[in-house]
Amino acid sequence: MKKNDLVNLEIIDTTLQGAGVGKIDGLTVFVDSAVTGDIVVAHILKVKSNCAFAKIHEIIMPSNDRIENNCKSFPQCGGCSFRHIDYKKELLIKELNVKNNLKRIGTVEPELEPIVGLTEQGYRNKAQYPVAFDNGQLKIGFFAGHSHRVVDCDECQLQPAEFSEAVLKFKEFILENNISVYNEAEHKGLVRHIYFRKANVTGEIMVCLCLNGKELPNQAEFIRRMQSVFGENLKSAVLNFNLDKTNVIMGQECKTIYGDGFITDILCGVKVRISPLSFYQVNHDMAEKLYKKAAEYAEPNGKTVLDLYCGAGTIGLSMANSAKKIIGVEIIPEAIEDAKHNAELNSFTNVDFICGDAANTAKDFNENNIKPDVVIVDPPRKGCEIELIRTIAEDFKPDRVVYVSCDPSTLARDCKVFKELNYKTVKAATFDMFPRTRHVETIVCLCKQ
Repeated sequence: MKKNDLVNLEIIDTTLQGAGVGKIDGLTVFVDSAVTGDIVVAHILKVKSNCAFAKIHEIIMPSNDRIENNCKSFPQCGGCSFRHIDYKKELLIKELNVKNNLKRIGTVEPELEPIVGLTEQGYRNKAQYPVAFDNGQLKIGFFAGHSHRVVDCDECQLQPAEFSEAVLKFKEFILENNISVYNEAEHKGLVRHIYFRKANVTGEIMVCLCLNGKELPNQAEFIRRMQSVFGENLKSAVLNFNLDKTNVIMGQECKTIYGDGFITDILCGVKVRISPLSFYQVNHDMAEKLYKKAAEYAEPNGKTVLDLYCGAGTIGLSMANSAKKIIGVEIIPEAIEDAKHNAELNSFTNVDFICGDAANTAKDFNENNIKPDVVIVDPPRKGCEIELIRTIAEDFKPDRVVYVSCDPSTLARDCKVFKELNYKTVKAATFDMFPRTRHVETIVCLCKQ
């Protein structure tokens, strides 16, 4: 088999990236946009020693799990992986991926609860749109897979409809006011990204422009155009300054040009202030289900709970009514300010929030003989540092550790480390926080043996 060959292939599996998997003479072939059960003619694009990559040339017999794609930007846009697959099948793929990662990488087999799904469209309360000129055409949308080429997306089904309308208004604003757009290769141009946040319960909207500069020309007109879409729900407009030559979207400095610089939502009965740099789950309804499961696993009644990587404090605050004490740790200063404000907003007096690195702060706690009964970790995709895991398991020695993860592989890796330190992964629950994408949220309960 070589590049440009056409081969008949039965698809026997589907990856988390939405690619079909077939076998030819023992060699694994990944076929873009194929589905388990498809029989296809595959066009070979690349052959390596241990696998090959292909695209569909012809579908001979479609899978029963194949559905009609209903998005004009798929698969060019890199946001979704499963627009061509029945949602029930997508849930099974994600559930099996979590189970296999825990078993294969983590060498643990907890009681795995059935995956919790959500079929609603427009579930994301946050959308970040890169802005670029391509062949003289202004494009605002999302990056194509494995690239920084912007794919225009006038209507994304994962976002609220008003976000798409606001993008069109922003396009008009850029073109009519001759606003320059960032060129990544040359590190020139002003506008890098526009992003929106919406509070699901209150309906409040924040608009944030990420700039390669410190001023937005004609900003009053920009605000007026956003008001024409969002009306009274527009509570904040913010400029974020990112002058670095980097792929990171947000810089560390913000300037409020309209409103108070934040919006307020309600999550698990708790009022939550959200500012541009705060972490806040993008799927409100699924986040409530996830946090209720976290409380079930943590059993916080009358206990001191350490909430590491706490963001704006949402997980810990959701347990504050029952816990003896909540201590939250987060490295982003703006998020900690939001967390402190959220505690005051809800009149919680049993909550402390500390700005600092999770591993270093945990070490300081241990040296000062602060011993939590329960530890909650919700780290970024890369997972926990091994030093932090050792501090938790060997020094704190809590009865329970609740681990919330957006990456099943790093979660499994860390569960293995906990296992070696005498913590058993007892239960796991999977939540499809991001339907139609390759991402999935998992929470596990680890108990001291």
